Amino acid sequence: MKAVRTALPATVVPATTERRTEHKSEHKSENKIYAGHRHSLPGQHEHDFEPQYGLPEVLPDDEQLLWQGSPDWQQLAVRRFHVRKLVIYFSVLLAARIGSQMSEGLTLGSAIGGSLTMLALSVIAIGLVTLMAWLSARSTVYTLTDKRVVMRIGIVLTLSLNLPLRRFEGAALQAHRGSAQATGDIAIRLLASERVAYLHLWPHARAWQFARPEPTLLCVPDAARVAKRLTEAFAAATGQPARAAAEAKDRPAERAPHAERAPSLVAR
Repeated sequence: MKAVRTALPATVVPATTERRTEHKSEHKSENKIYAGHRHSLPGQHEHDFEPQYGLPEVLPDDEQLLWQGSPDWQQLAVRRFHVRKLVIYFSVLLAARIGSQMSEGLTLGSAIGGSLTMLALSVIAIGLVTLMAWLSARSTVYTLTDKRVVMRIGIVLTLSLNLPLRRFEGAALQAHRGSAQATGDIAIRLLASERVAYLHLWPHARAWQFARPEPTLLCVPDAARVAKRLTEAFAAATGQPARAAAEAKDRPAERAPHAERAPSLVAR
């Protein structure tokens, strides 16, 4: 599968104007990468203006919805917002503080009492980060059609990213071990001529890929099935052979003569 990395001109337009403009350019949606911001009026939620759930426009008659989903917020909190690491970090700080006070002659009860302020601040910090993860998952919708991937992201300001399958260079599936819902991340590599700003994507971007940001479907439940659908949709939309990671591993001897150049969904 193929990925994108060009400077994406993020167009900021009012919600009413955006809807009109996007309908006029529906025929371009499968070939052009674009981003659209959407603002809401006081007392109204911007998602109330969506012509179709998770999408900035109603799908054309010749485009089929294949899958739609959102991140698992608990996995998102742990894997992208690093809540578990924060808990360990603050626990170590608290233990060090209590140990330091006890070494100065204070009793355990007194040492704990003297650390209550730090404990309260730690709980607030972890709670805020967890809330951000929940809000991020709640406001995110990933959509896969037979022509493109659309990412509706953003907590305060919604950004809709249109990523045509024809502009993909590849994609990588990273399955999460031990996940009850078989979650995983699917990072999309765009063509070298395409680029989306890392700050526009965060946190929905592959970590540390600043030079060539990769839009990423984060903590998607049943990620292997979604990856397979993405692979099939890419192959159908572009006419190029594409292989899912499991298929590539299970049958290495059956590669086509040009399989080296065939885009594939590779597990990381």
